[in-house]
Amino acid sequence: MKFKSKKDILFKVLGCLIIGFFIGIILFRIVSDGLENYSLMWTDILMLAVVAFLIWLGLGTNYELTQTELKYKSGPIRGRIEINKIHEIIKGKTLWSGLKPATARNGLIIKYEKYNEIYISPETNDCFVKKILELNDKIKITTEK
Repeated sequence: MKFKSKKDILFKVLGCLIIGFFIGIILFRIVSDGLENYSLMWTDILMLAVVAFLIWLGLGTNYELTQTELKYKSGPIRGRIEINKIHEIIKGKTLWSGLKPATARNGLIIKYEKYNEIYISPETNDCFVKKILELNDKIKITTEK
């Protein structure tokens, strides 16, 4: 089963501001230099790369539960975790460091193997937890408030 990532207002506003700012700078240079005199500079390429990366993160972040694995994708970050190695899920807390293929706060911290953890933000935490418990009912669920 596939789950899209929730996008909170912070991600949307920051993403739109950065994208708008960079596109605005490039358009200003085109207008001020004139289209026939405009030449693409390395800074323009860098700004367009950042814009493409933010769009890729926004549109390409999702999670998939199979019978044996949790697969995650967030732009260039991709991976899989065996469901039988997951021992705890913390709901409603945000992980501020570590691996974070997510686009929202108050998601799920998934603890697996001995010391590893990953932060994800499915659209509905409860639906995701319900589905993963169907696959492994030994996972401990902790709710943070």
